[in-house]
Amino acid sequence: MIFFDLDGTLIDSNGVWLQVDHTFLGRRGLEITPEYTYTVGHSIFPVAARFTREYYRLEDSPEEIMAEWRTLAYDAYAHTIPLKPGARELLDKLRSQGADMALLTAGLPELAKAAVVRHGLDEYFRGLFFAQDIGLEKRDPEVYPIAAKQYGVSPADCILVEDAPHNCAAARKAGFRVVGIYDDFYAKQWELIVENSDRAVKSLTELLESVWF
Repeated sequence: MIFFDLDGTLIDSNGVWLQVDHTFLGRRGLEITPEYTYTVGHSIFPVAARFTREYYRLEDSPEEIMAEWRTLAYDAYAHTIPLKPGARELLDKLRSQGADMALLTAGLPELAKAAVVRHGLDEYFRGLFFAQDIGLEKRDPEVYPIAAKQYGVSPADCILVEDAPHNCAAARKAGFRVVGIYDDFYAKQWELIVENSDRAVKSLTELLESVWF
């Protein structure tokens, strides 16, 4: 079973979230810090909203914060965010080989679904697995056996294709094999991705000639 991450792996969306953060905090006269970017970039939506409220001592409730984030991001997911180079070609190749595939994302379900529909990705996947639905972050190793069990497979028979280094590490700890994918958002952590992956590539196009799967 091959699980694909969405943001930064199949779609080029991580820059959108930097813009959302700049707009959201800019409206309140606040500045982004490296600590803030790191924490929200590794968190599921509800956790990130609670952290934002506490970190900046906002009066907004987590629900209000998430609603504003959704509004800011939805148009991009539904209309403008492109696939990453090689994504469709790789999915086509794997489907032609009979690969069993699913999406495994920490992203907000309605945004992820908007991108999936826009690019017609649902035809490739047996299902969409949202970490938010089980209340866990993807850097928690417990996510991966739960995802595997949902599709009736063993973690040892699963591969995760992922761009976030700590998610790569968590999946590997859970028994998944991991293909680490480069994304500009994690450029400074590339060596960590390499360290926590069974294979690491700079682009999905590198996998088109591969028999690793």
